[in-house]
Amino acid sequence: MSCPHLSGIAALLKNSHPDWSPAAIKSAIMTTAHRANLEGEPILDQWLEPADVFATGSGHVNPLQANDPGLIYDIEPNDYIPYLCGLGYTDKQVGTILQQKVRCSEVKIIPETQLNYPSFSIEMGNTSQSYTRTVTNVGPANSTYVVEVEVPLAVEMSISPATLTFQEVKEKLTYLVEFIPEDESLRGNNTFVQGSIKWVSLSGEYSVSIPISVIFN
Repeated sequence: MSCPHLSGIAALLKNSHPDWSPAAIKSAIMTTAHRANLEGEPILDQWLEPADVFATGSGHVNPLQANDPGLIYDIEPNDYIPYLCGLGYTDKQVGTILQQKVRCSEVKIIPETQLNYPSFSIEMGNTSQSYTRTVTNVGPANSTYVVEVEVPLAVEMSISPATLTFQEVKEKLTYLVEFIPEDESLRGNNTFVQGSIKWVSLSGEYSVSIPISVIFN
């Protein structure tokens, strides 16, 4: 049932914000979703155990908050070029997808985790990994957000800057996230762990959250 519900919500958001891209609409839905049920308890899986990130995704959708998310993680069509080239697609295949001529040899490719998507899913070995995310202010012109991090088990995280201050609507700011592996003994029997990055406005009006999954290899 999630597909028809989300399709209808996406249509409502597009009607309310005709200038939003599909990525902006998806971001608004994902970053404002609830990770708890109506009683404020964790969402449960089919075994009545707390569901993990692969079962819940970003959580339960909240259409009213999605209509006014504060910040969005937007992606322009050309942003997909270094991503698709990095996945090994040919010039012709990428050109067919984007309806334009593309030469991957002239593009600085990016790893898939670098795409400006409102989540992180990484494979963690023994080396640190760094990625950026860019957020666009679609809330009040003068607003400040501070970061709150739910750090995954056996992983250290660094986020810079820890505060984002916007002066204009549609202003874009970028932050850097570093994932640092801790001692493997701390992983226990876990094959993956989860966490989140949440940007909370000083006004208390907005909370913009993205999920994190770390798979140990």
